[in-house]
Amino acid sequence: MRKSLFAIGLLAAGYSVQAQNILCHVDTNANMYVSKGTLVYSGGGMQMKGNGRIENHGNVMVAGSASDSFKTIDASNTDKTESNGGNNFVNVINEPTSYATVNTNSSTATPSYTYGQLFITGIPQSNITGIVDQQYRAVNHGAYQQVGMPFYAKTLSTLNTELGKTFSGVRGSGNDILQWNNANVVFNHFTNLTYRIGIDSPLYGYYILGGTNLDVSNTTRTLTGRPYSDTNGTSVTLTGAGANVNFGTGGGNLNQYNEKYWSYVQDGFHIAAGGTAWQGNYGKNIYQFSNPFLTNLDLRWIATNESAASGDGINLSNIQAVRFEVSGVQYSNTNNGGGGSASYKFVSFASNLPAGSPSTGGSTTVPTGDLDYLVVRPMSTFVIKMKDNTVANQVLNFNNLRRFNYFSRATGTDYGVSASKSNTSTSGTVKQLGIIGLDVNGNEVARTYYVVFPNGTTGHSSNALTQISTPSGNVLGTFEEDPAGGYDNNYTNQYWLYINEANENNFKGKNIKMVNYDLSKIKSYKFEIRENAELVSNGTHQLSTGIGFYYKTPNGTAQAAVQGGVVPVSDAVFDLYYGEPNSVLAVDNTSVKPSRTMVVYNPDVTNYIVRFDPNWKKADIEVYDMSGKLVISKKAVSTSKDFVIELDNALKNSYVVKIVSDKGETVNTKILK
Repeated sequence: MRKSLFAIGLLAAGYSVQAQNILCHVDTNANMYVSKGTLVYSGGGMQMKGNGRIENHGNVMVAGSASDSFKTIDASNTDKTESNGGNNFVNVINEPTSYATVNTNSSTATPSYTYGQLFITGIPQSNITGIVDQQYRAVNHGAYQQVGMPFYAKTLSTLNTELGKTFSGVRGSGNDILQWNNANVVFNHFTNLTYRIGIDSPLYGYYILGGTNLDVSNTTRTLTGRPYSDTNGTSVTLTGAGANVNFGTGGGNLNQYNEKYWSYVQDGFHIAAGGTAWQGNYGKNIYQFSNPFLTNLDLRWIATNESAASGDGINLSNIQAVRFEVSGVQYSNTNNGGGGSASYKFVSFASNLPAGSPSTGGSTTVPTGDLDYLVVRPMSTFVIKMKDNTVANQVLNFNNLRRFNYFSRATGTDYGVSASKSNTSTSGTVKQLGIIGLDVNGNEVARTYYVVFPNGTTGHSSNALTQISTPSGNVLGTFEEDPAGGYDNNYTNQYWLYINEANENNFKGKNIKMVNYDLSKIKSYKFEIRENAELVSNGTHQLSTGIGFYYKTPNGTAQAAVQGGVVPVSDAVFDLYYGEPNSVLAVDNTSVKPSRTMVVYNPDVTNYIVRFDPNWKKADIEVYDMSGKLVISKKAVSTSKDFVIELDNALKNSYVVKIVSDKGETVNTKILK
């Protein structure tokens, strides 16, 4: 690396002759290759002329001032534009076919997916006229692709050529471009394509692209534009999202596009934390953003009080969780419909740990869940959910989150663009067991998490800190636990959990029920164990407390779960424990798999509906009044849509509902009117 940096120093010195402070100049017919893993630093401006080219497979940092510039110029020294620029500075994807691989968030792991990154700081936007080529490849999200647009003054029409399709201003056409409006809780569409990113719309906005004929998975695309200046002001105060929105009973009110809120607003954070759908904080205080820079963002410490001198200076003390990587996006423009998604990744936060817990100043929080997603790639998006709107100064500063590394800054590490240091403190820790369902080829199908810590909450409670409900498309999850262990049958037909939380002291040795809804696909489980967000060494079972996680199949014995361990799947129900159970019964009568089929009230039809388990194909439905009289009987009902239980609303009666699937699975529940 010293040799490379020295050579670049000579190149810079030889061409530091521009009127507007240019330290590094690449002239016509010259090529500069930045290798993967290399850091190139320029303490001043940078310029490329004619066909002079920097091919960046590693990391380039340009740290300048108000008198410095980042430029691409033609032979007559005139600034290039979007229409005649490009191919002067290229951020290259090094492993283009590994775009779906998520790098393990650990300083000891080797990144599987790497790419060139550009970090510009201190140079005003007016002096950043250079055109950068950003290679882009991503998982196909479905009907709409969620994406960031990290280019200042980029015109939307340029996406037609760059992404290989024609966009339009027609909402719901599958060719439209929309941007999330945090205040109004709705996607606004661009009526034409003359809008400019960062001028007519926020650069850090959350954009979605109509997915018709859009291929970003099989082909590496290249988007071009001017990088965003960190002198423009990139701090956002998280306040007021949805504050003036009236969702209506059951989310039945319409937004300005005549879409019902229930058709697209998804808030799995609120329900799992003991809230009620469409009441209180449901659907509110949700902020959707994208990465506005051509460098990774590290969200690891956004909920911890760190000083700007030694940390990122961000303290979202009222944060509930962060959501990443949407998949299975669908859209319906009929019957006042909007869009929905089948699956997400989530990170929630355990806070207020006991005295002696690791901290970098002030309170400490530990992220739980899908920690590998805490490093947000360029052009990627994320969503923040706040607990409410009562805490002031909840400010997100994007500038302070930039990071070249593919893993998060560890505990006790001073902030730096590439800083990393191991975590050695483990008192009062958060312990996390991840269970990853694998198919016959060892590929991931689904996953779920069980988290314990000293201040964790056992059972259904509004005090839960880390719980997240499982998206509808997930086939693996846990159910709310009874304080004595096993299912809490009060909630088995209301929600199930992607991240489940329990108190490590009062729930030690008691079981959490995990259910696999697709035995045909999931053939084994892999264990991922973390303590204070850090992966433990392979083969580790006992954690800092001398206690570890255990698992048990319905008719088996308790076995120690170890980091990286893989076990075969034979039963739909799996028992999870923190701490070895005192006794394990040969037969556990709570091991019957509950169904995701449930009966809920739907205000849109002013009646109750049956919402079916997605694995069901057909169902028989019988409804009895309290005298035992059969009032409704339907056979072979299709489960592809909700079934309306047509009761007489004028009668204040109670009913028993019996639902039987085509495979004999039975759900019994009551309607109390």
